[in-house]
Amino acid sequence: MRLRHSLFVVALPLAAQVSFQKEANQITVDIDGRPFTALVTSAEERKPYLNPLRTASGKVVTRRWPMDSSVAGEPKDHPHHRGLWFNHGDVNGIDFWGSDPALKNDKKARIAVEKITAVKGGKKKGTIGGVFQWLNLDGSPLLTEDRVMTFYSQPDVRTIDFDVKLTAHAPVKFGDTKEGSFGLRLAAPLQESKSGKMVNAEGAVGEKQVWGKRSPWVDYYGPLEGETVGIAIFDHPGNPRHPTYWHSRAYGLFAANIFGLRDFHNDKSKDGSLQLQKGETLRFRYRVLIHSGDASAAHIGDAYKKYAAGK
Repeated sequence: MRLRHSLFVVALPLAAQVSFQKEANQITVDIDGRPFTALVTSAEERKPYLNPLRTASGKVVTRRWPMDSSVAGEPKDHPHHRGLWFNHGDVNGIDFWGSDPALKNDKKARIAVEKITAVKGGKKKGTIGGVFQWLNLDGSPLLTEDRVMTFYSQPDVRTIDFDVKLTAHAPVKFGDTKEGSFGLRLAAPLQESKSGKMVNAEGAVGEKQVWGKRSPWVDYYGPLEGETVGIAIFDHPGNPRHPTYWHSRAYGLFAANIFGLRDFHNDKSKDGSLQLQKGETLRFRYRVLIHSGDASAAHIGDAYKKYAAGK
């Protein structure tokens, strides 16, 4: 089913395990009859994003502020860190990463939802497809993003696969900056500065050992409401410059970024920029795995091997 001009509601049979519902400015995602997340599509936002993300047991693992100000004790920094998103801090000099109306130095850059192309639920998985426009400051299209997000019904974990294709409308340069690209903001208790811990595929632990390093995956876990839970991000082996660098911070930012070599190496002679000519396409694929236990208990290394093998 395809829709070209508007968001829509999909009515699914009661037996469906992954289901979607269109609400005001968002598409909600339920798994096994329980809320999981929502794709925020509001024209008032500077980008589409998923918010919040939950474990299979229903615990919210992403920061709720600034979308929801009712949660006590959450940090109020970086209002542009909203749920789970994909953008970059320098695309032909435009800062999509640091664009948010709540910022004093708002960059006003915007990724607009052009259309939702597919919403399909099912017993084992469901998908949302969309076309998003990365806009110049004059409103003209700079990049067209074709994105497919696949959500899975699994009893003990929550998994999302992302397939993102960026096509240039004119010559485009992704600049060298640490402010990017596929990222999320963790709930406060999971921050390393609280009680959380980040570990990469090579066994390096903590921000000092993980930030700015290359690795096919990173897992960020900690105690949340009496349970140890975590989020892993997998970098697909077919992605540009795999394995990616990690912009993962003790305060709860968790992002994969292939562009920020000068910052990551602390070397101004490095250049992590990447250029597309008109009509050229850049493709990124990621898996997000939300699990119980730490990285070892959740067998994240084995899970990555399955992902890399196409499973």
